[in-house]
Amino acid sequence: MTTATGIRETGHARFTFRLRVSSTALSALLDEADRCRWVWNQCVATSRAAHRSGEKCGPAGLDRMLTGWRAGHEWLGAGGSVPQQQAVRDFAASRAKALKDIKARLPLRRRAGMPRLKKKDRTDPSLNYTRRGFRLKDGRLYLAGGIALTVVWSRRLPSDPSSVRVYRDSLGHWYASFVVRAETLPLAGTGEAIGIDWGVRDLATTTSDAHDLPHPGPGKKAADRLARYQRMMARRMPGRGQAASKGYRTSKRQAAKAHKKAVRQRQDTARKWAKQVVRDFDRLAVENFRPKFLAKSTMARKAADAAIASAKSELINMARKHGRIVHLVDPAHTTMDCGRCGARTKHALPLSERTYTCTACGAVSPRDKNSARVMLVRAGLDPAGADRGRLGGPPVRPAA
Repeated sequence: MTTATGIRETGHARFTFRLRVSSTALSALLDEADRCRWVWNQCVATSRAAHRSGEKCGPAGLDRMLTGWRAGHEWLGAGGSVPQQQAVRDFAASRAKALKDIKARLPLRRRAGMPRLKKKDRTDPSLNYTRRGFRLKDGRLYLAGGIALTVVWSRRLPSDPSSVRVYRDSLGHWYASFVVRAETLPLAGTGEAIGIDWGVRDLATTTSDAHDLPHPGPGKKAADRLARYQRMMARRMPGRGQAASKGYRTSKRQAAKAHKKAVRQRQDTARKWAKQVVRDFDRLAVENFRPKFLAKSTMARKAADAAIASAKSELINMARKHGRIVHLVDPAHTTMDCGRCGARTKHALPLSERTYTCTACGAVSPRDKNSARVMLVRAGLDPAGADRGRLGGPPVRPAA
């Protein structure tokens, strides 16, 4: 069985800060975003034309086309070349991922779609700059093209940033997300291991009762308020070709605030829980669960509110930050195997059956608790119960 290694090397981390944007800087940012959006849409059109004619459309060719576009359009050449080049690279990466999924014959529900056109009224501005496109001086962020932004420094950067993404969220707030090399901050060892199983009724069920994470449900609490704002938007929906009214813009902003509050509550809950788990355990056996299929089930709304993928990402990032060892366990048959003796049931258990009873050894335990113990056994972290466990089961890999 493949074992995981400790994640103790220096890695990359993102540090995001709020920006104070003047009217002059706002106008310049929006103009720059319009240029990058035009470049993206040109890449989409070029890619589609190349597909129809059977020609190749790689990043090198798009870079050469960008040089011609800048020379042929004065308004495009007036903008910075760095964010436009990054727009081309982002497009190329997105297209390459879609083509890779098609070549691998992945099911449609798992494929990354081909890049699409960006519409001005449905796309929030986002600009990417490499090191030669920005600088930090006297606490301010200076972008190529003479754009000066005031950063609200809530904490210090651990090292000089290698890139920055300047973007606007749904509330109209601007942020700067810096990419830096962050060193690992190791915690004191405990010698303990934990198994984690993801779910919908309980977001995370672990082998330690004190570290279970119940479903927080912030979306359910905000549902009534959000529905009211969405009805207001529907009544004030502008007609085709008409400008949105003040009432529509106000209700849209209120709906966005409700969404943002629920997102921040989920993130805060997941981070606090992840910090507690990482502080108390050295080794983590985590179910490598991909909850995308739940979006087409009867549990779609509750699964979306649980945000399992976000909680899993927070846990892995927190473990990487503090040098803990993470094992990602394949979820196949984890609800069918016994966490004590390794016996497997002959049929899959229905979701309504929440108690696991082993017909071989007679062990009785809550279904999710048994699955969490199976994570430990498969990762080789529970020697006492691994004498008859299925150690040769699905692969376990490190969360690198």
